[in-house]
Parts: sequence; structure tokens; C-alpha cells
Amino acid sequence: MTKLRSKKGLASFSTSVIAASVMLSMAIAVPSSSADTPTITPLNLVAPSDLPGVPAMPFTGTTALAFTVPLTYANLTVTPNSSVPGTPMTIAGTGLAANTSLTLTWATSKATWVADIEPTTANYMGDSYSKLNVVLATVTTDGSGNFSFATTVPTDFGGTHDIYAVTGGAAVAHAGFTILRTMTVTPKSGPIGTPITITYTGLGASLYPGGAALLWDNHNTGELMGHWTRGTASVTIRAAGPVGNHVITVADAIGVQYLNIMQSPLPYAEGFTAIFHTTKDNGPPKPSIVFPATVTPTVTQVTTLGNVGLDPASTAVATLSPSSGPVNTKSTLAVTGLPMTGTATLVWSTVVGSRVNCSGTCWLTQPVSLGSATVTNGALSAPITIPDGLGGWHAVKVMNGALVEAQVAFYVKESIITFYKNDGSVATVGIERPDNVASATAIATSGFHAQQVGTPTYKFKAGQEFTINLDGVGWTQFDNTLAVTYDNSFVGYGCGFNSSGYTVIHMHATGAPGTHIIDLYPMLYTNQPSFANTPYGMLPVLSYANDEPALALGYQVPSIRLAITIVK
Repeated sequence: MTKLRSKKGLASFSTSVIAASVMLSMAIAVPSSSADTPTITPLNLVAPSDLPGVPAMPFTGTTALAFTVPLTYANLTVTPNSSVPGTPMTIAGTGLAANTSLTLTWATSKATWVADIEPTTANYMGDSYSKLNVVLATVTTDGSGNFSFATTVPTDFGGTHDIYAVTGGAAVAHAGFTILRTMTVTPKSGPIGTPITITYTGLGASLYPGGAALLWDNHNTGELMGHWTRGTASVTIRAAGPVGNHVITVADAIGVQYLNIMQSPLPYAEGFTAIFHTTKDNGPPKPSIVFPATVTPTVTQVTTLGNVGLDPASTAVATLSPSSGPVNTKSTLAVTGLPMTGTATLVWSTVVGSRVNCSGTCWLTQPVSLGSATVTNGALSAPITIPDGLGGWHAVKVMNGALVEAQVAFYVKESIITFYKNDGSVATVGIERPDNVASATAIATSGFHAQQVGTPTYKFKAGQEFTINLDGVGWTQFDNTLAVTYDNSFVGYGCGFNSSGYTVIHMHATGAPGTHIIDLYPMLYTNQPSFANTPYGMLPVLSYANDEPALALGYQVPSIRLAITIVK
């Protein structure tokens, strides 16, 4: 007999939210975004400055002054004229003006992601590219008008880069250099579940060469991009079975692989193949959740943290410790400088709604009561428990009647639900076998979660159903879905906004007896609303750790590592 994790039904959650809304209706204003259809304002995101794995701008990194390119000019010689970063190369010019100082420039690009940031949500709007020239070096010709400059190929976007020799605001000579792609795979062998790091360089700075797809034995695992990392993507997948050799292929893709790229205008983006040897089956590895590195957000607006109802006279400062964590986290709210005495009402600000078939307003802010606290000498300190609900950014508000005297943001992280035995020990993490499917009456009475009662186990016969159980999934187009791979094959996705962050993904055990790897990755949701120009949507983002737009917003969307065993 096992004791399952207690989980309230959707109906009871909705009831509690509605009750809280009624109770607080005189204390907090719900933003009326329903008055108008939200204005979509595309914003080119700025990459966090402390993002790991970002190479410096090439050469000097200094933006070159503007120059003109005449109809005729001399040719520079670059030896070699194509190679990979780190290769020695020589740039030479002949027959130019004697004893003249020349600025050598290198054409490169900037690439970034585009988002629409609203008070109640955030939308994925695609990507953006811009070109620029940087100073490569300054050289001086000799008495015969010749020069030679030795350097190395920089770590930069793949493809052709123009090199100009400039003097007096005009180009006098030109050459081109093509940065080719490389791939490394580490390690080359290991048991099922071994983390495999694949580093792919030379991704481009435009739509067609800007992404690549990774295949495991001809199964699409996911996509990788290098917008913020200047064309380099380093991703980690896990070795799957059976024991033996497996083929890893990475090549050009706008989501799915372009299989005859060598016949396209971008033949250099053909990609690479490597072999990984799965050595043995040691049983399923322990479940884990892998968050990207914590970086400094470059977007200041936070969902649910707005100006509605703020007391213009208040200068109070609120902090939370900790300020992020999974649902049910115990945190301490501390506030100073409150312009009030007596009792303050504490409110958790979340959202309700849906982007599916919504008209005008998809999301509305909803208050949930966190109790109250006594203000003494303009300060308060109170323990709070983060409500069980949607993940992402939420606000804790300190209310004096209808006025918000202070507010502070808390980030709800995704988590894997743990199931326990009767003795309190862990039965499984994230995985169970559903024992029944509730009737329509039971669902109407107890909510969606009436279906999610089962037996915690990692062992299944082929064909048996199992569920993946998560908490704290969000509602924006950056965090409302997770893409699922089974033995490194993308099979679909799960969404959490309609069930208050509680996500139960139903799958079936397939394959030969032994360990089978299940990985979940962030996904850019693009089905609804149908924004134009949103490439790389609806697929696993393998490069989520350092090239994923949500990082600029302070989101921490993880990968989740699970496994099951198929028995006879």
C-alpha cells in the first residue's frame, strides 16, 4: 500500500480562488485588460550580460565607423579563405596606396529573440538579426602599397564574412572569409542514461542557417540555436538503449532537419555525424531536474507586478527570503517604510484564463489570500507559504484596504511531484501507473485531478500506461509547455495552464525490456495565438541553458530527466 501525494482537484482550486476573489474584492483591483485587446509590442530582447558560454565580439570588438563601398576596389587575399574558429589566417593586400594606414573591418551580426511583454503574460515573437562591422586591425602599407597581417579565425557566426580595407571613409579593397561548422561529442560511450555533451559551432545569423536539429538514430530529439552565443550551441542529451552503436546527426534546420542541404545555397551547413556506443544497462538513473544558470534579467517588467492600486504616497520596500522556489515553499516577507499601522492584508497575485479561443482578453489577474500581518513602526515580518498553482512570476502584495502599500515578486519554479510510501519514504519521483479513469460525474465533482490516482512505480510492461507528474508549470508562451522525448525521440508536449500548473502527461511504455529514457525540455509555444514569424516553435529547445529568450525575463525553465524500466 502506498500513500500518494495529496493533490487538490481543479474544481476545488477554482472555488478557492473565486472565494478569495470575493473576499478581497474590496481590497484589490483586478486589472481590466478585458477593456481592450492587448497591444502587441515586439521587443528585441537583450541577452543577460552574465550568460554563460558567450564569446566576445570578434577581434577588437569595436564597431567600425561607417564607410562607403565604391563600385570598383582592389581584392585582398585571405589564406585560407574558409576554415573553423582558431585556425591561423593571413590577410594580405597588394598594389594599394603606399605608406597608408588602413583599417581592416570584419562583417558580423547580432542575433536576438523577440518577445511581447504584457502585465499578465509574455509572448514569443520570433527572432531578429542585424549586421555590423567591427575593427579587425589597423595596418600600414609599405612603400610598394603592400601589407600582410596574420591573425586567427574568431569564434563567430558561421557563413561568409566580408573583410574590407578602409581609408578616408571609403573601402579600397575587399575579401571574404567563410567560417565553417564543427561538432564535438563527449563522451563517446557509456551506459544508458550517460549525459552526452554535443557542441556545435558555426550556426549562422539569419533564418535559414540560424538553427540545427539533432537526430538520434534518425529520430528528431530537438533543436539547437546560438543566437546569444554567436553561433555556438552546447547541449546535453542522455544515452538511450539498446546496448550498441547509436548515430547522432546535427545539421541545418528551422525546427526540422534540411536533409539535402548540400544542394542548397548553404552547403557549408551540411552538419556532422558521430557514433555513441551505449555500453550497458545499469537500470534507470535517478530522476533529476536541471535548471539553467541563474542570470540577471534584462527585462524589468514582471507579470502580475504592476501599478494598479499602488498607494502613490508609499515608499515601502518589501523583500522575500527566499524569492524563488517550487510551490509550497516557505518564505519570509519583510517590509519596511509602510505608511500605516495596524493590520495589513497579504495577497498573492496570480492569473486565470486561457489563450485558446480567447477573444480580447486571455488572462486576468486574480488575488489569493495569504492572510494578514501586524504592522509595527512601519514594518512587518511574516511567514508565507507559496500557493500551489501556476509557475512563473507572481507578486506578493501588502494591502491597506484597497491600496497596495508594497509589493515584491516571487518566481515559482517547476518541480517533479514525489510519491511516498506509507512509512514516509519515497516511492517514486514523477512517475506512476494510473489505476482508473474517473467518470464524468467524478471529474465534475472533484475536478480534473480525480483522474490522477495511481500506483507509484518505475516498472511497466510494454503497452502499459504511465504518467509524468509535475507542478509549477506556467502560463506564458515561454513556460506553459514542456516538450517530451522518449529514448531521444520527440513525441509531443504537455501543458499546465488549464490545470493551475499541475501537469500530468499520459504515455505508454514501449520498446524492449530494459531502461527507457524520458527527457522533458523547454518549448516555445506558437500554436495560439498565431503570431507570424515565430520559427523554432513547438519543438524541444535543447540549447535552453544559454540561448532561450525566457532567460532575459528571469525565467528558469528546466529540463527534466526521468526513466522507466520495461519488464516482461
